Amino acid sequence: MPYELQELAAISGMPGLYRLVRAARHGVLVESLDEKATRTLAPARNKVSLLSEISIYTQDADQTVPLTEVFERIHRQHGGAVPVTAKSGEAELTAFMAGIIPDYDRERVYLSDIRKVATWFGIVSQHRPYQAPAAAETPDAAASDAEPAAPKARRKPAPAEAGPAADEPLSTGGVIPAADAAPAAEGNPEAAAPARKSRKKPE
Repeated sequence: MPYELQELAAISGMPGLYRLVRAARHGVLVESLDEKATRTLAPARNKVSLLSEISIYTQDADQTVPLTEVFERIHRQHGGAVPVTAKSGEAELTAFMAGIIPDYDRERVYLSDIRKVATWFGIVSQHRPYQAPAAAETPDAAASDAEPAAPKARRKPAPAEAGPAADEPLSTGGVIPAADAAPAAEGNPEAAAPARKSRKKPE
């Protein structure tokens, strides 16, 4: 996710974007996402739409594209500046959206929606840092942590004969109790079981 949108919102009747500060008695205290960072009270009657909860319709009725992913695609193709504005023509706006989401729903996504996406991205890209480099390092860090984790998981069961650790998968837990019986039946466990039964019958 290139931009953090969790606390950002669009508020009906108020231009631009805002960062939610805290809930108030008669509304929500917000801070404008601009150079002034002006704090004001958004009345409770105004609709607050969190950017992190907004999605774009696609031609698949069961699938939408979250705005966070839309912003990531825009940055990937155009960097921090979009080639369209709220004053761009219909052809430019539809071509822009088709380049970002080729299968976007042409009937349910209006030109006003595309204008909002372009405007919001412009505001967010100016006042929020792009976080793709940190995200790119995460898989490498996770991979390096995963390699030493495997031997650790194998070392823990040996002394802990009482059972598997709480963070171990169930499949591993099923193997641990059987470890004590495994050495005794190294040759052929299936043949060993009938042998014991045959000894008990003559007695």
